[in-house]
Amino acid sequence: MWTIPKPRYKNGFGGEESEAEVAVNIGGVRVVLFGDVLNRYPDSRLAELVNCSPHNYDGILSLCDDFDPGRNEFYFDRDPDAFKCIIDVYYFDEIHIKRGICPICFLKEMEFWKIDPSVLDECCKSDLSEKEVELKEIANKVQLILDDMESEPPVSRSERCQRFLWKMMEKPGSSLVARVVAITSFLFILVSSMVMCVGTIPELQVMDAEGKLVEHPTLEAIETACILWFTVEYLLRLASSPNKLHFAFSFMNVIDFMAIVPFFVVLSLNYLGTSAMMELANVQQAVQALRIMRIARIFKLARHSSGLQTLTYALKRSLKELGLLLMYMGVGIFVFSALAYTMEQSHPETLFKSIPQSFWWAIITMTTVGYGDIYPKTTLGKCNAAVSFLCGVIAIALPIHPIINNFIVFYNKQKVLETAAMHEVELMELKSGRSTQRTSGTPDDSQQLRPRAAQ
Repeated sequence: MWTIPKPRYKNGFGGEESEAEVAVNIGGVRVVLFGDVLNRYPDSRLAELVNCSPHNYDGILSLCDDFDPGRNEFYFDRDPDAFKCIIDVYYFDEIHIKRGICPICFLKEMEFWKIDPSVLDECCKSDLSEKEVELKEIANKVQLILDDMESEPPVSRSERCQRFLWKMMEKPGSSLVARVVAITSFLFILVSSMVMCVGTIPELQVMDAEGKLVEHPTLEAIETACILWFTVEYLLRLASSPNKLHFAFSFMNVIDFMAIVPFFVVLSLNYLGTSAMMELANVQQAVQALRIMRIARIFKLARHSSGLQTLTYALKRSLKELGLLLMYMGVGIFVFSALAYTMEQSHPETLFKSIPQSFWWAIITMTTVGYGDIYPKTTLGKCNAAVSFLCGVIAIALPIHPIINNFIVFYNKQKVLETAAMHEVELMELKSGRSTQRTSGTPDDSQQLRPRAAQ
């Protein structure tokens, strides 16, 4: 048993007229409280219990789980650790959630004891908001799992085909066929990226009729096959999408569209355009730009890689740190390039012709690249280069830890959320199975339940 000390209040609480003591048993832990202290929050459950008549057993039992008139003790089947935090509100007008207590469960405890959540400390409110966000994410993941496990048959044959295609193209874990499609798409992305790189090797290129080097016909055939796969995949996903407008403007789907459009645009310019039009320099530059856009295919890997998605999220969460890095680097580049230009003017063979030209030297020096195409020749210039090098190393190293920490936190969080969602689904299936057994129980089951109820 532990007793809460009775404070002396300046407003008159704690006088001789309010010496009533209340003994409560919270999960096996007996606590003695004072009535005048509990009345500081008259709408709370404990205050209502203090002000309830001792002869009103129905009213008492509506406020607690059990009552011992002989010992004048009230019993509550609640968490004693959470109650130790809640009792602080009667003395300090605020509650701080101790480490190890779930904020969501603690909020339910506060609701049971009829304590307003506004008395929570600010740090605890932030933890509570984070937990609520996690619960929403778990609920969304559970809903996605339930949608995949949906057993209600579609009304028409077209709806069945649409749902089958959507799961096959978007849910790799829904079936073996969907997993094969995902792996095939992943391999096509890798092959297409490799063909794009290998096609630029001069030894593997061939001469066309005009004597220009072009890609090898075999590589073009492989690229055409990859583009056809990407096109069919995109069209199937678009046709089976429940919300086609949202699908079309989704970020990853925009990347998929940009990965296949350049091929058909170049094909149209080559085979549908006139020869005079293709000889224009602007058109040729446009064709080359569209070919360069093929590098967007590599971003399609993010669709099949949770690690790349996690890295993207970590970079989004680290925009502040990246912004500080760019600011530090920008200031350093401007300062050190101006100093280098000023210090190198005394040398007759200086390589620093202007401050904007010195920007390039400052960038490659602060980022520790150092190509060597431009370098200081005076003693002061070399000292300036050494300082800029050290400042660049420090500036780059500062945001590395927050980015890595955000990556690890988000990755672990996703694993926990996925596990929690699966457990929630299993629990829902278990509850639904029990409810089915209860509603359609056999006579033997009812006979087995009767003795337990009698006990």
